[in-house]
Amino acid sequence: MAAPVPFSEPAWLQGLPSAIYTQSHRNFQAAIRPFIQKHLVDHALEWDKAERVPEHVFADFAKANMLVPCLPAPLPVEWLKRCGIHELLGGVKVEDFDYIHSVIYSDEMSRAGLAGPPGSMTTGMAFGVPPIIKFGNQATKEKYLPDLLTGRKRSCIAITEPDAGSDVAGITTTAVKSECGKFYIVNGTKKWITNGIWADVSSMAVRTGPPGSGAAGLSMLVVPLKNHPGVTMRRIKVGGQVSAGTTFIELDDVKVPVENLLGVEGQGMRYVMTNFNHERLTIAVGFVRQARVALAATVEHVMKREAFGKALMEQPVVRHRLAKAGGLLETSWAWVEQFAYQMAHMPKDDADRELGGMTALLKAQCGMVFKECADTAILLFGGLGYTRSGQGELIEMIYREVPGARIPGGSEDVLLDLAVRQLVKLYQAKTKALDAKPRI
Repeated sequence: MAAPVPFSEPAWLQGLPSAIYTQSHRNFQAAIRPFIQKHLVDHALEWDKAERVPEHVFADFAKANMLVPCLPAPLPVEWLKRCGIHELLGGVKVEDFDYIHSVIYSDEMSRAGLAGPPGSMTTGMAFGVPPIIKFGNQATKEKYLPDLLTGRKRSCIAITEPDAGSDVAGITTTAVKSECGKFYIVNGTKKWITNGIWADVSSMAVRTGPPGSGAAGLSMLVVPLKNHPGVTMRRIKVGGQVSAGTTFIELDDVKVPVENLLGVEGQGMRYVMTNFNHERLTIAVGFVRQARVALAATVEHVMKREAFGKALMEQPVVRHRLAKAGGLLETSWAWVEQFAYQMAHMPKDDADRELGGMTALLKAQCGMVFKECADTAILLFGGLGYTRSGQGELIEMIYREVPGARIPGGSEDVLLDLAVRQLVKLYQAKTKALDAKPRI
């Protein structure tokens, strides 16, 4: 067994002590790594170059209950047990799964350095199923959850539109009740929808209020997609994450039963926001691992690559660049671990309130760190890292994925602004509450 290359693994996986990880977490990591290595990592580069992950891979993960860990913690224990799912790999009981297990899973799924192959399987489950679990009525849950939780059917989250990305309140896709009152008639378009092309259903943000009603006019529906009348889907060619099934969806007079409304009308924005902490933490974990893969590969490269009569690693300027990127990488991972610990030990309402702004900042920061590490990698690989074959092809592929880290899930500038606004709002609320307390 070889010693780990610098920056290739987080400290806790190098045998260093940690107060965060329990034996349950360690057992889980030890069990899922060989499974993911065999069924995903060993083939990820080949599949991403082909821009398609074979269909059997999703089924293989579903059969091993290896899609369940991408759901928010705590898991929907009652529903999982109804589906016959009592335990995950490593002997982790579904009721014991927490956000530290979740971070371990997301980190391990990203070890190939590419977001497309794991994202092709997990994005719909991670972000499309939770709104049904949280806000669906009993009939909707009975109709969809057994097939979605076991992987017999697939889902996606459909929020973004051609003219409404980070500005969720600007959504224009409409859902108007039919004259008989039994259906919503949905019209509009959704764009950049990950996994959409394979999804049977979507948790979709729609406008049930009048034009110009903003966030107060948004609702969420479970909208059937695959082979449903009025739905047309096509894949979109994007620069990175090319195997994740990015999709354009057209909705022309699509009939959706009114029972498919999630929660109540006009609360769609709030429902969308309840997903954000989970979504942004999950995305941040993947970025940090991709940055780690890029930087570790670069360390290996500069130790053997020679220029000007000696190995590149012997050049102070090279070590300086690696040190800057490595410092950012490891501090970002420490911040991820802190968030995981906090989310594992805080009630969800408290976490949503206290961590919402900082999770936005975490996601933005990890995107910027990923960019720094990818820049370092391609500069030190030189022409090899700019070539779509040979020794540097993985670096070239990773580099193309950087914009996909900084735009989806809330674009970087929007999240930076949101983070500060949320922090100020929270500060003002706490100050007001303190001022309202009687003074002795």
